[in-house]
Amino acid sequence: MPEDHAPLIRTDIPHSARIWNYWMGGKDYYEIDRIAGDAGLEVDPDISTMAVQSRQFLIRAVKFLAGEKGITQFLDIGTGLPTMQNTHEVAQSVTPTAKIVYVDNDPLVLTHARALLTSTTAEGVTTYIDADYHYPEQIIAAAKNVLNFEEPIGVMFMGVLGHARTYEDLRRIVDTVLSAVPSGSYLVMWDGTDDSKAYVTLCENYTGTGGTPYIPRPQAQIEAAFEGLEMVEPGFVSITEWRAGATEVGENRPISAYGGVARKP
Repeated sequence: MPEDHAPLIRTDIPHSARIWNYWMGGKDYYEIDRIAGDAGLEVDPDISTMAVQSRQFLIRAVKFLAGEKGITQFLDIGTGLPTMQNTHEVAQSVTPTAKIVYVDNDPLVLTHARALLTSTTAEGVTTYIDADYHYPEQIIAAAKNVLNFEEPIGVMFMGVLGHARTYEDLRRIVDTVLSAVPSGSYLVMWDGTDDSKAYVTLCENYTGTGGTPYIPRPQAQIEAAFEGLEMVEPGFVSITEWRAGATEVGENRPISAYGGVARKP
């Protein structure tokens, strides 16, 4: 996006990406986000665990795909604010030639993307697309300028599909992107689920602040987005339980955040 057309960054309304950054221990948020974040922690103390563990899941999943499955291309849709161990850093630490395309449509995210989401290797490629995932065809068209859609791609939706306006939209978005990538590609996805009353209340309260609604959905609905794909062991589980190592014992109790990794046949 050209700099002179950058939209106004609202500092009077909390934003989920900035609140998430606060919960993860980052520093890229405003006072209104801190206030909303603290209020959220009072309602659901597990939310900070979800934030931290979501990044651990990302690291494990990307290392698995880059290291064990030879995936060298990643399409990370709904990037969020850059923090530590971002997708390109993890992938390029394993495969220096890895290509990563980030997608987001939040002006603060894009501002930070310009500064921070740059390749960690000379051989690799890291770039971003300014797009709303409700229009997946636009994402695919733009991503084809960087990624080779004749070769497997790791498609990632990391805790962002709760912003889909309806469940039908969620399925349409995921299905449209997956239909565009070839056999041997992978879907990495997780989302917050409605089996925690505290988490549901937190999301309802966030909507009441004027932020873009985030909709917790049943586990079965999230799992159904993997239909037609080959699930990687251990399957559809709480993100804390997905291939967590011994160093993470103590945080692998189930939380209301479920997902997995699956291969397109």
